[in-house]
Amino acid sequence: MQIEVLKSKIHRVTVSEAELHYIGSITIDEDLLDAANMIEGEKVQIVNINNGERIETYIIKGKRGSGQICLNGPAARRVAVGDIVIIISYGIMDFEEAKSFKPIIIFPGENNKIQ
Repeated sequence: MQIEVLKSKIHRVTVSEAELHYIGSITIDEDLLDAANMIEGEKVQIVNINNGERIETYIIKGKRGSGQICLNGPAARRVAVGDIVIIISYGIMDFEEAKSFKPIIIFPGENNKIQ
C-alpha cells in the first residue's frame, strides 16, 4: 500500500511579495529550497497563519539569499505582504517505508534566513 506523508516543511516564513499579474505559483529563495529538500516545480501547500487560507501550487526558484517568499497569480489574493505562512510538501511512499521516514522541517529566522 502507498500513502501520502509529510516530506518537507518550511515553518513560519514571512510573505515578502505578492504578484497578482503573474502566471501562478510561489517563488521561494533557493537557500530555503535546498535546506528543506524541495525543488522547482514541486507541488506544495501553503497555509496562511494570518487568515487560515490553504493554497496548493508549485514552486519557482527565487534568488539565492534573498529571503523571497512571493505568492504569484491568483494566490496573491489570498495573502498580504507580511503574512506568516507554512509551506508543506508531501511524498508518496510504501506504508512500511513511511513508518521510519523522517521529514525535513526547517525554521527560518528573521528575514526568512536559514539560522
